[in-house]
Amino acid sequence: MSTKNDALEALSDLLGPRLNRSDSDRALHGRSEAHFQDMPPDAVAYPETTAEVAEIVRLCRAAGLPLIGWGAGTSLEGHALAPRGGVTVDFNRMNKVLEVAPEDMVVTVQPGITREELNTGLRATGLFFPIDPGANASLGGMASTRASGTTAVRYGTMRANVLGLEVVLADGRVIRTGTRAPKSSTGYDLTALFVGAEGTLGLITELTLKLHGQPEAVRAAVCAFDSMGGAVDAVIATIQSGIPMARIEFVDRAAAEAFNRGAGTDWPDAPHLMLEFHGTEAGVTEQMQRFAEIATDFGGQGFRWAEKLEDRNALWAMRHNAYRTTLRAYPDSDPLTTDICVPISKLAQAVEETAAEIAAAGLPGPIVGHVGDGNFHALLLPRKGDAVQKAAAVKLAASMAERALRLGGTVSGEHGIGMGKTKYMRAEHGDAWDVMGAIKTALDPEGLMNPGKLLPGN
Repeated sequence: MSTKNDALEALSDLLGPRLNRSDSDRALHGRSEAHFQDMPPDAVAYPETTAEVAEIVRLCRAAGLPLIGWGAGTSLEGHALAPRGGVTVDFNRMNKVLEVAPEDMVVTVQPGITREELNTGLRATGLFFPIDPGANASLGGMASTRASGTTAVRYGTMRANVLGLEVVLADGRVIRTGTRAPKSSTGYDLTALFVGAEGTLGLITELTLKLHGQPEAVRAAVCAFDSMGGAVDAVIATIQSGIPMARIEFVDRAAAEAFNRGAGTDWPDAPHLMLEFHGTEAGVTEQMQRFAEIATDFGGQGFRWAEKLEDRNALWAMRHNAYRTTLRAYPDSDPLTTDICVPISKLAQAVEETAAEIAAAGLPGPIVGHVGDGNFHALLLPRKGDAVQKAAAVKLAASMAERALRLGGTVSGEHGIGMGKTKYMRAEHGDAWDVMGAIKTALDPEGLMNPGKLLPGN
């Protein structure tokens, strides 16, 4: 078995200046937007081909060096930190569109390309990739965390939109999963196994993705509600009525106030829904009318319609920037953000109980969410340096997770597990968590792929 220094020297020979051991680059890859302390790797590798990734894996395995995949660094549960050191594999240079097949409505890409870069390149085809987690994340990272976002209510999550993968396993083997066909009934669904594995089973080096036609017409809207319950009930009624919403987002009173303070909006001091409709001109008009009728029945008021592209972009930019906008409104905070997902029938109860508990704790805690699929987020804002408030925020996050499980949901609908939520996996999955661990052991017996994340004893 070689030593760590032997492996790093061999990696330097392989990659030249594309192996970086500087303090600044290691520090950049050792921090995240989560509330964890910095955990830098020993080095950062920048491969350009699958063959290089496979050789990086083989050299690191021989020395027992952990391997951590890195996309755009936007994960929220410490997924890409290096608690045991090792080598971070940054896919920034593997960012190409390899093939577009418009007739099949699929595209094959390298993992480092971001969703915005992909859609810019697809404009002339009349197709687009719809998954929108807000951050301009890399497609490899989005697959690894099984990302979703504002459009999941209509287009599904990454699980529904990844048709196939190329993956480098922990022993350096390169495998392909899935095909470009719309379906298959040939054996285990290995594609689904790696989508959401958070890099603990291998490094994704290529993805084949499902594309969708760009809609003829797009309209967006925002409206206020008398109460949080009314807004959530309007969402449930809209979904149950069969209106094919492209986006349906919830913003509570505290979040609306933060938008006004941090982004200069003039929204009423009330809960809001933010919506988008896709389809034909006639279809979108009908959807808008039907939604307005439903919303009015539940106390919806003050409808603002965004038909121009620039107005829609401004509306969704505000939603996507909710985190930073809120931090501008509360500059002295030490933020802790978390998410849960519950069955639609339990959504109003979950949101109302969470809001009441946040209010009782005396902390700012705006709630926003992809409520069309039962997923919402709380941004808890204890004061910097206030240990009592920080402990209260941690307790609130734990209570949200426990509430999700009590209501038949999951401790994360979008952020994933990473380092932050492994303590809830036994409660959610029971003995199935051990089965996940057995799969991990079979594919990565040395436990070198993104250690310390997701799995028991990892």
